[in-house]
Amino acid sequence: MVYLLSTLEGGSDYSLLNNIYIFLISFFSNTFSAISGGGSGLLQLPALILSGVPYYQSLASHKLATVALGIGGSLRNYKSLGNDISIVWQILIFGLPGVILGSSIVEYVSEKYLYLILGIFSIFLAFYSFLKPDLGLTSGNNKLYLVQKIRFLIFIFLIGILNGSISSGTGLLVTILLIKTFKMDFLRAISLTFFTVGIFWNFIGAVFLTKLGSVPPNILIALIIGSFTGGYFGAHLSKLNGNILIKKAFTTVCILVGTSLLFKSIKNFIN
Repeated sequence: MVYLLSTLEGGSDYSLLNNIYIFLISFFSNTFSAISGGGSGLLQLPALILSGVPYYQSLASHKLATVALGIGGSLRNYKSLGNDISIVWQILIFGLPGVILGSSIVEYVSEKYLYLILGIFSIFLAFYSFLKPDLGLTSGNNKLYLVQKIRFLIFIFLIGILNGSISSGTGLLVTILLIKTFKMDFLRAISLTFFTVGIFWNFIGAVFLTKLGSVPPNILIALIIGSFTGGYFGAHLSKLNGNILIKKAFTTVCILVGTSLLFKSIKNFIN
């Protein structure tokens, strides 16, 4: 972490007001993300770009801050991870190579196609969640056949590639994949997503993306503090209010993330 902070140093000085603005955006976006299982990049990444930070540097900063979100959310729900340790290892072993690949090719792949694909997926997930009223409200222990295991691992690898190259929406994909594959409820699936995607995937992605540029350390500090506190607070709220609130937040965030990504894609195609 110290290495990453030192690597990302540089740039011009930012005012105290701007740092407070970044902190508030980070806190509220990550609180909502902790409840819904993803989507913090919907507000956090555009806020960084509007502050004058280039895209790839903003993406690296966002991923590093999301590590703090994952830690904050996991601290609140760490007890629920013990029974799913084998799934955790599967997500890490097969997802991290995808993250590394995605982070390595992000410079060479047009953002507009990635935005289009993930935007369509996110809106589809929102409608799917809405049309399945019982989805993610109860938790089971679905045992997988070999073909189902292979399919799950392939999807994890592909989502890892998207995670390495795009900031928004991949946590939502992992959450819904866990719910559909293992018959988990939202709270259990989100706990796994925070621990694996939030901490490990995003940390590795940030390591590779720091090679593309630097970001002022004061912005990183505001992002990390906002992400950690927002993640912990959001996880606390979700545990208090249960799966119905989480499901509603998940559906809402999917629509917002999908719409935002589609607009970005259309704008890039026009330009």
